[in-house]
Parts: sequence; C-alpha cells; structure tokens
Amino acid sequence: MLDHTAVSERRACRLSGLSRDAFRHPPAPSAATQALSARIIELAQARRRFGYRRIHDLLRPEFPDVNHKRIYRLYREANLAVRRRRKAKRPVGERQRPQIAAAPNEVWSMDFVSDALANGRRLNRGVAPRLQRSQAPQ
Repeated sequence: MLDHTAVSERRACRLSGLSRDAFRHPPAPSAATQALSARIIELAQARRRFGYRRIHDLLRPEFPDVNHKRIYRLYREANLAVRRRRKAKRPVGERQRPQIAAAPNEVWSMDFVSDALANGRRLNRGVAPRLQRSQAPQ
C-alpha cells in the first residue's frame, strides 16, 4: 500500500490493523521450524498415502513438543495432500454366457418386477423367482 499510494507508514499500518513493528520485521521461521518442515516433506514424499495425522504420529519421537495443529499448518504450507486413488475400471467386454442347465431345477434366476398406475404412481414388487427349465440329459 505504501508503494502505490502517498500514505504514511503509520497511517497504512493503522488502516490495515498491523503493528509497525510487525511491518518492519516480517516473521522469519526458526531453525527448529525449518527442520520440522523439511522432515514433514521428506516423510510425505516417502509415504504418499500418509496424511498429516499419521506423519504427526511418526514425528512424535523426534519432536515430542510439537502438536498436530502445527504439523497441519506446515503440511498445508508445503502444499502437501494425500493423493486420491482412482477407482479401478473393470474391463467391459469380458462377460460370460450363462451355463446351460444339465438337470431340471439346476439353474434359477431372479426378476425384479415394476409397473406404473395410470396416475403415475410406481408399483415395485420384490423378487419373483424364475425357474429356467431345461431337458435333463438322458
């Protein structure tokens, strides 16, 4: 804001709600925070399916005084996220033909019956078992 307008530093800080000390001295991450962030990135690259919670569990022996909220903040600052798995696509053309019955009452199938009335109301009936009849080999 100071570069684009002719407003003093005091006025700009008052308008933005920022203290002048915070404006003049931007936060610098400590060495411990940098080490923790580097370790989070290292673990996330080695174990891609681990989120920040499991990484927090792995880091607990090394960094006992670091809580899950700090791990989450550093995890997000590093733009890390668990990769979503894609659903496995099944091949379409590999269907098997139903087997031919070798004896009577050997093969059964199920039907779902539904119908609609004149006023549009749907009628759904449960399962109606059908018997596939066949001639038994003699």
